[in-house]
Amino acid sequence: MKLSQYRYSLPQDLIAKFPAENREESRLMVVNRKTGKIEHKIFKEVIDYFDESDVLVFNNTKVFPARLYGNKEKTGAEIEVFLLRELNKEQRLWDVLVDPARKIRIGNKLYFGEDDLLVAEVIDNTTSRGRTLRFLFDGSYEEFKDTLYRLGETPIPKFIHREVVPEDRERYQTVFAKYEGAVAAPTAGLHFSKQLLKRLEIKGINFAEITLHVGLGNFRTVDVEDLTKHKMDSEQINIPQEAVEVVNEAKKEHHKICAVGTTVLRTLESSVTTDGFLKPYSGWTNKFIIPPYDFSIPDMMITNFHLPLSTLMMMVSAFAGYDLLMESYKLAIKEKYHFGTYGDAMLII
Repeated sequence: MKLSQYRYSLPQDLIAKFPAENREESRLMVVNRKTGKIEHKIFKEVIDYFDESDVLVFNNTKVFPARLYGNKEKTGAEIEVFLLRELNKEQRLWDVLVDPARKIRIGNKLYFGEDDLLVAEVIDNTTSRGRTLRFLFDGSYEEFKDTLYRLGETPIPKFIHREVVPEDRERYQTVFAKYEGAVAAPTAGLHFSKQLLKRLEIKGINFAEITLHVGLGNFRTVDVEDLTKHKMDSEQINIPQEAVEVVNEAKKEHHKICAVGTTVLRTLESSVTTDGFLKPYSGWTNKFIIPPYDFSIPDMMITNFHLPLSTLMMMVSAFAGYDLLMESYKLAIKEKYHFGTYGDAMLII
């Protein structure tokens, strides 16, 4: 597959700026891989496509307020700092991205908040865009974390092109978020409300939870035409024994297994036994799925409509089939579906 095959013309006004008023009320396109049939529904009708003992697999990662705005010492220039991951708890070391990167050197100090509540020192240039910061803070770790999160902003993607609003703190988070560590939301999960989960449970559908702490690799541009040469950023995953048992039981009994989002799809396919069953795993994955690919675990998936040339779109095309996905996207544009993080959903069966 080539990068240029994932270029399509997306009108700017179809990129969702805000989520649907109610989580389960976004639109849902249902795409049938066997028949090629495409249906238009409301997300809460997703329940009609599941039977008792089928399994939905969710990513229970929790987004933290990763975007900080600070000022550089002496010049006072405004610097945006995006927290990627904590490297060392005791030393308050973090991997970050800074913008504009060219203005920052090792040894520079950055100040955040009123009265310079938080100070950080640049101690390393980890990549062309990345840096390592040491936060200089006298209080306890809990106080430090509280300060960091109080000053931080919900990291909605830049392509949304708007200011962050207070509602984003709740809406850019799934209702089942548990384990903190993501800098981007697993967006397919945003469509599930507590009420919908309850109705699915009453119908006898089983849930399994895995964790993938979504990194910025999701938004990183692909700069190679030959997709086999693209390297995904590594992201931390955890597949607990409990999830393994739920998934493998369903697989043995020939019930459907649905991956809620590309993060779940990648996580499930990162830890498979030779005979095609899921196995527990805790570590890192940089798995990048493109067509042709033979999936071992999920036979259904829920996903959003992704932006052109994105790795997310490439992964979905491996599941849906490239031609069928492109046809679906063409129809989605014609029918004015919303694209991106806060956009509408697609169920692939």
